[in-house]
Formats: sequence, C-alpha cells, structure tokens
Amino acid sequence: MSTASHNHVFLGEGHDKNERRTWAVIVLCAVMMVAEIVGGLLFGSIALVADGLHMSTHASALLLAALAYRYARRHAEDPRFSFGTGKLGDLAGFSSAIVLAMIAILIGYEAVSRLFAPVPISFNEAIPIAVLGLIVNIASVLLLSGGQDHGHAHGHSHGDAHADAAHDHDEARDLQTSVGRVTVEIFEDGVPPRFRLTPAAKPLSADDVTIETVRGDGTRQVFAMTERYGYLEAIGEIPEPHAFTARVLLNRGGEVYTVEFTEHEHAHGTAHRDNNMRAAIIHVLADAVVSVLVIVGLLLGRTFGWLFMDPVAGICGALVIAAWSYGLVRDTGAILLDMNPDRSMADRVRATIERDGDRLEDLHLWRLGPGHLGAILSVVTTKPRDAGHYRRLLHHFRNLSHVTVEVQQT
Repeated sequence: MSTASHNHVFLGEGHDKNERRTWAVIVLCAVMMVAEIVGGLLFGSIALVADGLHMSTHASALLLAALAYRYARRHAEDPRFSFGTGKLGDLAGFSSAIVLAMIAILIGYEAVSRLFAPVPISFNEAIPIAVLGLIVNIASVLLLSGGQDHGHAHGHSHGDAHADAAHDHDEARDLQTSVGRVTVEIFEDGVPPRFRLTPAAKPLSADDVTIETVRGDGTRQVFAMTERYGYLEAIGEIPEPHAFTARVLLNRGGEVYTVEFTEHEHAHGTAHRDNNMRAAIIHVLADAVVSVLVIVGLLLGRTFGWLFMDPVAGICGALVIAAWSYGLVRDTGAILLDMNPDRSMADRVRATIERDGDRLEDLHLWRLGPGHLGAILSVVTTKPRDAGHYRRLLHHFRNLSHVTVEVQQT
C-alpha cells in the first residue's frame, strides 16, 4: 500500500483572492450600515434604521465566509486536520444555507401576515431605501464575482455541458526547422482529433512530411499529411489517449523533430466549486432579488393602490431564497458526507486501471477541497506490479491530489 503525496494543502486556486473580495464587501456593507443607522436617527426615519440593521445581518453572513477563508488558510498545514482544511468552505457554505433558509421562513411568515392584515406603507420613503439597497447588493455581487461565471450560484450544475471535454492537451509546440518555424498541434475543436502543422513562412508539401507517434507501451503509428489552406492536416484520427511522443519527419525523413504530448484528465460538476464564495454570492443575490421584487411591489402599490403586492413580492422572494438555500444544502451536505463528486471521473479511473487486464476491486473518490479530490484504490493483479505503477497510470488525473493504492497479487 502506498500514498502518492503527503501534501495536505487542498485549498482552491482563488482562495486568497476570494478572501480579499469577501472582506471588501464586508467593509462596503459596514459603511452602508453605519450611514443608514446614523442617517435614520438624525432624520427620524425608522425605515432607514431598519434597513441599516438588516444590512448588519448581511455583513454578519459574509463575515462567516471571510473567517472561514482565513482559518482555512492559516491552518492549511495543521497536522490535526487529516486531509487539510479544504472542506472548511463547504462547512461555512452549509451554515450559510441554514441561515438563508431561516431568512426565507421569516420573510415568508411576515409576508403572509401582512397579506391578511395589511399595514400602512410610506411609499415615498420606502422606495428610495429599496433602490439604495439594490445598488449596494449589485456592487457587492460585482466585487465578489470578479468576472467569474456564477451559473452555479443558483444551484445548477453545468458539468453535463462539458461531459465530453474530459481532457486537455499541452499547448501547440513551435519547431525551428530548415524551412523556418513550424507549429505542430492536436486540433479537435468540433472535429475528430488530428495533427496540424502550420508553417510560419514557407509552405510545406504534404509529400515531404509525416508524423510518427510512439506510445509508452511501444506502439507506433504513422500519419501521412494532406494539404489544407495555410496548413497541413494528418490523414486519419488520433486514437485516445493523446499521450505519446510525436516524431515529426520533414524532407522525407531528412529532419526529425520530437514533441511530447501529454493529456490531463479533469473533474467536472461540483468538484471545482468554491461553496464558501457561492454562499456569499447567494446572500447578496438573494438580497438583490428581494430588493427588485420589493421595488416592483411598492411601485404598483403606490400607483394603483394595490397594497397586497408588497406581501406578494415578499412571498416570491422567500420562495427564491428557499430554493437557493436547498441547492446549497444539497451540494455542501454531499461534500461533507464524502459523496462521490464526479461519477464520470470514477468511471475513467476504473477504465485506466483495468485497461491492461487488472481489476479495480474497490474505489473511494471524495472531495478534499475546491479542485482537489482524494482517492483510495484496491487493485487485484496477476502481474508483478507495485503501487507506483498505478500511481503513474493516474498521473494525468490532475484533480487527484491525494491517492492511496493497495495492490493485491493473485
């Protein structure tokens, strides 16, 4: 039995940056909170004071996320944590989801109460406050997002959209040849994978170029080329996996250039999500959605006298928040319970191990932190192979950050 690595730092790539963004939003909310409470007391506006107090709960929720980032970073190498502190963000996200659920229940209760027992509304005072709250929430979302894709913030998974993109390759390689610079690459953007050679200056003849691949097991394959507009393309697809040495033969074999191609498997779906940041974004998005609904309800109430629109808007907001809370509880709970975060990756690991006749008796795959997975494998083989052999087979799975292999020889 052997483990691939003893490094237990499993924090997400953007951990430090996300921590700084969260603190920035906390400062923004704190300034807004103080301004609203002081302004409300000075000008006698109880609505302004109430919104300032609401902003304090908003800042408190974000403080939970910031402290989780800070604690995880400071204790990332603490030996008391067997698998690091990568899951601390998921724990904070789960806690935030519970808080969101409680907020949804409170908003829903208050809205239903007002639906049956309407209360007077100071429209001219309430609308500007709601607009101000919306502006702050939009600014908070922009600060937290930093240009990232936040489709996940709503509890949806985009993993299926990328199910076929299970690997990527090294960048295109430039060769300095007798005819100048030539770029060689594996091209598969919407088409079957093929070699492409693109000369920087002098055109190449297809008759003068061939490419031979040599794989780790000694298998060789030769590709002839055909001329396209501005480049040469190999005749025939490149079989998987795309991990081999490519020998580019120019001038009928008079010049030989060697290029190494490697392939890296990546996890998809929830494996990469930073649920701590996701929870923070959901908090400000929830506030923003409620603000929009409140503004609409207040405008309709002031214009047409529909006082019932204000509590109806509150009910709709509560339902939206509850849905987001459920998605966050479901995803973070699955991680805290060590559920398999990527079944397709588990299948690819099994196929890799069993490709040469061995049998994967047992496999445990779980998430250690954003973008980091742990794996425990039990392999049955009839060949004289050690754990290092199987670690090398799994080397191209970049998200496997901690691998333990048990080998049983029969």
